[in-house]
Amino acid sequence: MTTIVVETRIAAPIEICFDLARDVEAHVKTASSTRERVVGGRTSGLLELNDVVTFEAVHFGIRQRLTSRIVEFDRPRRFVDEMVKGAFRRLRHVHEFIVDGEAVVMRDTLTWRSPLGPLGVVADWWFVTSHMRAFVVQKQSELKALAERSSGRDAD
Repeated sequence: MTTIVVETRIAAPIEICFDLARDVEAHVKTASSTRERVVGGRTSGLLELNDVVTFEAVHFGIRQRLTSRIVEFDRPRRFVDEMVKGAFRRLRHVHEFIVDGEAVVMRDTLTWRSPLGPLGVVADWWFVTSHMRAFVVQKQSELKALAERSSGRDAD
């Protein structure tokens, strides 16, 4: 299994950060670099426990679909989604929000197992891990901008 953790400080209330992270339209907007769109399950609004959503995006030049279910939900501190169907053998995404003074630390922890056994391990080492980290960093940066704009607070 491969794991990455990405953290971003956001100058916005925890509720705004949490709700934007589970907002289907905000997800699509913050993943525009991969031409992401929602194609099934919950197609708008805020994801809740047991909701299923399918996103389609281009990664590594290939159009892919990922279907996830919200399997844990503790507003406004944490929610977890797990892949139901997609390119990975397994994918778990833990979204955590921690108040730190006047800011919120948004922590994304992704754990996955790539397909193809040993070839998947090599692919993770060679390019998948760096791609996943860059994707999450960009999404967090865009979500930070949305949250800080909507709360009217200046960035740290």
